[in-house]
Amino acid sequence: MRKIVLPVLLLLTTFAFGQNKKALTHDVYDGWKSVGERLISNDGNYILYAINPQEGDGEMIIQNVKTGYTKKVARGYGAALTQDSRFAIIKIKAPYQATRQAKIKKKKPDEMPKDSLLYLMLGTDSMVKIPRIKSFKTPEKGSGWLAYHLDKPVPDSSKKKALPDSLKLRIDMLTKLADSMIRISLDSVKGRIEKEEVMTAAKKAMKEIYKKADEAFAEEERTEDAEGDDAPAAAGATEGTELLVKNLATNANRSFKLVNDYGFDEKGRLLFIKTTKNSKDTNSKAQVLLYNLETGATDTIMHGLNDAKGFVFDEAGNQLAFTAERDSSSKALQKFYRLWHWARGKDTATIIADKHTPGMRIGSVVSEHATLRFSKNGQKLFFGTAPIQPARDTNLVDFELARLDVWHYNDDYLQPQQLKQLTQEQKRSYLAVTRPGSNEILQLGADDAENISLVDEGDADWVLAQSTKGYRGSQQWEGRTKLTAYIINSKTGARTQIKNNSYGNYMASPKGNYVYWYDPQAQHYFTYNVATRNIQNISQKISVPLYDTENDVPDFPRAAGSIGWMSADQYFMVKDEYDIWQLDPNGVEQPQNVTMGYGRQNKLDFDYVSLDPEKRFVTNGDPMLLQVLNKSDKQAGYFLHKAGVAAVPIRLNMGAYTAGTVLKAKDAEQYLVQKATPSSSELFYGSSIADAAAVTDVAAQQKDFNWFTSELVKWKMLDGKMSEGILFKPENFDPAKKYPVIFYFYERNSDNLYNYRAPAPSASTINIPYFVSNGYLVFDPNIYYKTGEPGQSAYNSVVSAANHLAKMPWVDSTRMGIQGQSWGGYQVAYLITKTNMFRAAGAGAPVANMTSAYGGIRWGAGINRQFQYEKTQSRIGATLWQRPDLYIKNSPLFMADKINTPLLMMHNDADGSVPWYQGIEFFTALKRLDKKVWMLQYNGEDHNLVERKNRKDLSVRLSQFFDYYLKGAKPALWIKEGLPATEKGRSWGLQETN
Repeated sequence: MRKIVLPVLLLLTTFAFGQNKKALTHDVYDGWKSVGERLISNDGNYILYAINPQEGDGEMIIQNVKTGYTKKVARGYGAALTQDSRFAIIKIKAPYQATRQAKIKKKKPDEMPKDSLLYLMLGTDSMVKIPRIKSFKTPEKGSGWLAYHLDKPVPDSSKKKALPDSLKLRIDMLTKLADSMIRISLDSVKGRIEKEEVMTAAKKAMKEIYKKADEAFAEEERTEDAEGDDAPAAAGATEGTELLVKNLATNANRSFKLVNDYGFDEKGRLLFIKTTKNSKDTNSKAQVLLYNLETGATDTIMHGLNDAKGFVFDEAGNQLAFTAERDSSSKALQKFYRLWHWARGKDTATIIADKHTPGMRIGSVVSEHATLRFSKNGQKLFFGTAPIQPARDTNLVDFELARLDVWHYNDDYLQPQQLKQLTQEQKRSYLAVTRPGSNEILQLGADDAENISLVDEGDADWVLAQSTKGYRGSQQWEGRTKLTAYIINSKTGARTQIKNNSYGNYMASPKGNYVYWYDPQAQHYFTYNVATRNIQNISQKISVPLYDTENDVPDFPRAAGSIGWMSADQYFMVKDEYDIWQLDPNGVEQPQNVTMGYGRQNKLDFDYVSLDPEKRFVTNGDPMLLQVLNKSDKQAGYFLHKAGVAAVPIRLNMGAYTAGTVLKAKDAEQYLVQKATPSSSELFYGSSIADAAAVTDVAAQQKDFNWFTSELVKWKMLDGKMSEGILFKPENFDPAKKYPVIFYFYERNSDNLYNYRAPAPSASTINIPYFVSNGYLVFDPNIYYKTGEPGQSAYNSVVSAANHLAKMPWVDSTRMGIQGQSWGGYQVAYLITKTNMFRAAGAGAPVANMTSAYGGIRWGAGINRQFQYEKTQSRIGATLWQRPDLYIKNSPLFMADKINTPLLMMHNDADGSVPWYQGIEFFTALKRLDKKVWMLQYNGEDHNLVERKNRKDLSVRLSQFFDYYLKGAKPALWIKEGLPATEKGRSWGLQETN
């Protein structure tokens, strides 16, 4: 009997404890914490991680888990660890409240609270804090040095400015006004004048005083404006500030004034410094300095420049390149940059390329916008050239010029896309190369070879070029662009075409022996042998699909994925849906399933985790960490595999969690791993992933709240096929109760069963932890689609899920709601035209009319929406003129009269994805039909809310709406009566009504 009673008592105790927990409120969002950035030292002894609230001040924690050493840095972020694992450098944000108050007081930028910098020796209490910091840098692969750039000093408040005469006058006038009002009031009290006379006298006095004060102000502003026209820019407006260079070992500092750019070479032996002119010294000049960290010597390698940018050292630290302009006046309409180069042993930088250099195309010039890159061996310098832009015609008067966009049928891109890409196009450059000392350049890129990537880190004697020229127009309806790929010889400029009119995304193998790509039409991988010029299908002998077999859009399925190359371009590794294959790039050897089919047999999806971001390929025999997802039960884990060996992978860890980021110490077997479950998201540290122990306990913040559980539910859809979804229940779930249910969905989310979900203000959808904590069940069903039937597919999936749950004794089938955003919003809108089983619905940014949305613009990118219907998410699979019936059949607008479900919409006026007018079309139709409909339109907001104040507002309204319809709560004023424009900014209508 004791064996039966004890578990029952424990169950009752647990249930009672759960009953005592609080429900989440909207007030918890700001303080809810999560793990942010994280680092591990190269020796593996120290870890850094941030714990941050959603709004407010977080902290950076430094730990040596083995020794127990711990340091906490309030408001720390943007941390770095030195290569020798001796020092931590951390930026410190200004206090949140101080910044907030400064914004309220409308402080000028220089008066705003500034970040600080802290550096400390790991394992000690030795730390230094530096105020008013702009940035800091440390050498990428060197140690012992820190450079930090200071912000402008705090304005000197001791030098008080004299009050303007107009302000003095106004103060004097207001003083007199106060005196007059006091006298009038005294006379009124004594009964000498009537109340009406008091008011008349006061108004007359105020009017006279303010008239004189405003006249004085206007006169002063005219004077200031006149002085400002010819006055020089305010001192220091673009002037550099102080840079400190610190030797962390000796604590010695070196200061440089007027700095506005700086950077170390990779090994930390040199530091370039760009300075500006001193606005108070007419003889001063901007300079480029080189500070030798080994000798302490500083050399001026260039002076008298107007601007310089794009600084880059070669890998050895023996060369520096940059673009600079120094010959034009500040008011010049055209400025021509040149390419400058410095090498060890030289006193100054010299020009190695400009518009007159042999090899420069006529009408082109060195581009200041291109990224400069040395080849790994330092023998080549890659830069950009661009056509010379015509000077602006200063004789044209702006207000007399027509302003319009001309749309032309032969344009590569529609005008909205051209305007979105305008800045990018104005800065576009084409790759060129020079060999320092050669005094000539070779143009590689062009308008028909606009995208170029270096091969073997620039050491190969060729580059890979790709161009979409000639194929761009079809992006409008295909959603992707065909292209042509070339090999371009970096010594002669000769082109060799690899393939044209193809969908492939071309890449070069690490050592440059092959070009490879996945062809979505052929659904196989191909290589181009650079030496033989042969193209080979290298995966055709694999019998299983190498693509997503669950693809349900009317387009080519995406590849399952590639893993990468093995050393010396020996093998290329790719994935099927589960396993990893090793392919011979020449297609001679038989493909080898290196995971031995273990993934497919056990429904395990293997993927490679690279632990060294600098490693370009895997060496034979190297251990490979594999991250895995069990496609059946959604558990995750890690396995170990040896590169180049066909064997069943070794299991390290597997469980009911979501696998997150893995960091490995560069020089030690120490790991920092993030794992999440529905109830926690923590960091784990250890000498192996299998034995890693938790180092954070962020989940402690929710111990007093009624949390949620998640479980995988499977059921048969209306078409007889099986489906699955995630059911979220409250921690204090009572099977004897009946719960209201909200169905939230998008497409297929069941793989995210074990994700951690934090309470947070909503950008567009219901916050699951909040609703479940407050007594709802939430169900997220997978949606499976058929081409031409997106609406009916949603009906098949969602209604069958609702029918399944309605049979459960703990579900209140009379109180079920649905909610979704964007594509989910469309599906909600469609569903309520077909069924009345849902008591309330929420649809964010829904497409209501596919016929008008089809030809619309996604204003965020400037692209046309046709491809979305023909090829991708909307899944119609035909043009509007081919199958108008499908567009109408799937558009909720044409069935608006069938809707009886109360609908809450959100559609914002700056939506860059779904045209705002879609929401307007639907709302006005439902309003005319006298349906219960509300539309929330957040001003200036995009597809999903960005501003936190608006997210908080939406969260409250979503809960009020569903509480009213699914729980019988009192309606808020905005639900019952709306919110007239006359109340805008004065009332938000959130209060309850009877």
